[in-house]
Amino acid sequence: QVQLVESGGGLVQAGDSLRLTCVASGRSITPYAVGWFRQAPGKERSFVTAMNWNGETWSTDSVRGRFTITKDKDKHKFFLQLHCLKSGDTGTYLCAAGSKPLRRMDVRLWGKGTLVTVSS
Repeated sequence: QVQLVESGGGLVQAGDSLRLTCVASGRSITPYAVGWFRQAPGKERSFVTAMNWNGETWSTDSVRGRFTITKDKDKHKFFLQLHCLKSGDTGTYLCAAGSKPLRRMDVRLWGKGTLVTVSS
C-alpha cells in the first residue's frame, strides 16, 4: 500500500516562494500520474498541477507560470515549487497519485495535506 505524505507548508508573505514535498512510501509511484490539489477554507478541493510518468505536465490557469511540479530522480518524491504567492493561494495542499488527467475522480491515492497561508 502506497502512502503519500506532504511537508513544507507554512506562513509566508505575498510575493514569497515555498517548496512543498510529497514522499511516497510503500511502493513505487512511477506508473502513476502525480500532482497537487488545494483546498481553500470553505471551498471545494481543486486541481493545481500534475505530471505524467513521462514528464508531461499540466496546470490550472491561475498558477501557470508561478507553480512548478517536479519529480525526484528516484521517483519516490515529487515537489511543488510555488513562486509569487498571493493571498488567494492560501489553502491546504494535498498531493495525489492516479491516472491522467488527474481529475478528482482519477485520483487513487491522497496525502493528508500541508497548510500554506499567504498573508497580504
